[in-house]
Amino acid sequence: MSLRQLCFYALFAAILASTIVGRLNRHVKQFDVSEMDTWANPRSVAAESHAGSELLSPDFLPVQSFPVQSKSAKNLSVGKLLVASRNLGDPNFAKTVILLVRYDAQGALGLILNRRTDVPLSRALESLKAAKDRSDPVYLGGPMEMPAVFALFQSPAKLEGAESIFDGVYLITAKALFEQTISTRPGPGIFHVYLGYAGWTQDQLRQEVGLGAWFVFPAAASEIFNSEPDSLWDEMIRKTELQMARSETTYRWLPRRESGSPRCEF
Repeated sequence: MSLRQLCFYALFAAILASTIVGRLNRHVKQFDVSEMDTWANPRSVAAESHAGSELLSPDFLPVQSFPVQSKSAKNLSVGKLLVASRNLGDPNFAKTVILLVRYDAQGALGLILNRRTDVPLSRALESLKAAKDRSDPVYLGGPMEMPAVFALFQSPAKLEGAESIFDGVYLITAKALFEQTISTRPGPGIFHVYLGYAGWTQDQLRQEVGLGAWFVFPAAASEIFNSEPDSLWDEMIRKTELQMARSETTYRWLPRRESGSPRCEF
């Protein structure tokens, strides 16, 4: 076997050893909601954000090596995904994928995409006639202001009164616009409803990203409206760890100074 082949197999083995394949086995917490008519009007996110000491558990071990595009707090903005590190200890955020829907001087606000409940819209939003026959479930958007209601909607046309997040995906926070939208009977493939949200100050979120609590990725509609949200974190963390493995096992072919075969350098 040639030296080049030996180096190739060594690289392949390193990638396999570094890539951790985990299977999400989470119990979806059920809750009882008799009527939700409190619409999203969160106060200053900076004032309401959770304490950083609560998010990073004593057992938290920052990951030291990241793909360039996912470790820098400079990449934080509206329309980005936060993918929780395996070492994130807070049960409110463990194994979560969060879409940032606001990011400014007042703070950062996100919605958890992969905590689907067993509660149908017809039950969670009993005060809305347009929702009375909706069997699609609501999502837990985060631990803060649980009565607050948000919606994400994908539309090819500009949606007046909604906040544009990225490429035709809009955030709906006004009750009137929500009623107008749901009356058009959008399917769950383009319309999700969330109760509560996740919030930080800008400095707090930047610090957590710097410590390795979150990976940052650009969002896609296929991830927002994923038909299997329970597997979304597994897919994203495997993608992240594969990139980490590749970055940690880069090598170069260098000619020997003396005559002879090339050598590989990891």
